[in-house]
Amino acid sequence: MNIQGQVAEGFEAVRDAFIRNFEVLGDRGAAVAVYRDGRRVVDLWAGTRDVDADADAGAGAGAGGVPWTADTAQVVRSATKGVAAVVPLLLHQRGLLDLDAPVGAYWPEFKAGGKERALVRDLLAHRAGVPALDVPLTPQQAADGLTGARAVAEQQTFWEPGTAHGYHAQTYSWLLSELVLRITGASLGTWLAREVTGPLGLDFWIGLPEAEAASGRVGRIGAVEPPESAGALRTRPRRNVSEAYADPASLTRRAFAAITPLADENAPAYRAAELPASAGIGTARALAGLYAALLDDTEDGPRLFTPQTVALAGAELSAGPDRVLVVNTRFGPGYMLHSPASPMLSPASFGHPGRGGSLAFADPEAGIGFGYVTNALAKSVTADPRAQALIRALHASL
Repeated sequence: MNIQGQVAEGFEAVRDAFIRNFEVLGDRGAAVAVYRDGRRVVDLWAGTRDVDADADAGAGAGAGGVPWTADTAQVVRSATKGVAAVVPLLLHQRGLLDLDAPVGAYWPEFKAGGKERALVRDLLAHRAGVPALDVPLTPQQAADGLTGARAVAEQQTFWEPGTAHGYHAQTYSWLLSELVLRITGASLGTWLAREVTGPLGLDFWIGLPEAEAASGRVGRIGAVEPPESAGALRTRPRRNVSEAYADPASLTRRAFAAITPLADENAPAYRAAELPASAGIGTARALAGLYAALLDDTEDGPRLFTPQTVALAGAELSAGPDRVLVVNTRFGPGYMLHSPASPMLSPASFGHPGRGGSLAFADPEAGIGFGYVTNALAKSVTADPRAQALIRALHASL
């Protein structure tokens, strides 16, 4: 395997784990980056830009197709949620958003359907009670910037907001987007680019610009089956979880099917859509750099969060049985927190996985910003074996 990039002395174990992801766990194209105390200590990439590039070659990752390069970007699915969460927390830090205010104070139409008491912190912590829609949206409606917000505002709750939590897999896009729009007058993707990723020079977008779409740097993602070499590390969900995903009437299935039929995630229209729950596009370097910048000044620019906001990001707001994911989960305001269902570096970590593999997080205690991006989507939802192997190697390097 032709691994590109570099690692700082002491972090060679991460490189070894990255190689093994290709040789044993079936990665096709991927990148991993790590910052420690604001300095990039891991920056690796390998394989092909497009997951299906080597299908006809019948060989291992890297055979045929366009090679993954230092600036290759991919759709990272729900790892987008953690990036998007930077926006409301910065608005809160600047005194523009009260997490204890009703969502309806900013968005009056949201009060319908039993949501009048839903607080902003409930929305951010998957406690708002609207993880699914009675009438799913088409991919075109989901991306038009109007229909999704109207749909979640009109939706009757599935539980009283604030009394339980369940992963808002798709509806989170329209909940958060509309809240930010009502406060700032700008779309979330626009505000993020103007205030965060643009000034830091980070290659991450919620709503891919036309110039980037034309650059050819964004690869194709796709589902893959784990190879036999993965052995015991192959993803085997518990029976009740599998049954929930298979049952069309379950809240689990309905939450993920809030956009029906499934959108083509490689289509230009989907990449251009501002869907902060699922359609962010970026590099591992950008994800690691962003999370590092939440904690401290970095080689890319000044820190974003005050110590108080860092503590807030990692504060537990939801814990226990998740009505959608059917496992115990923990959430802070916009971030998934370290747990057996989604292991990160330590109990202090906060971030977000993307269904199928990608993962990014910050760990304030270790001063770590971590980003892993893959185009080979496995069946994992919150704990992919490849990302977990990299985390174990990183832990051993500290």
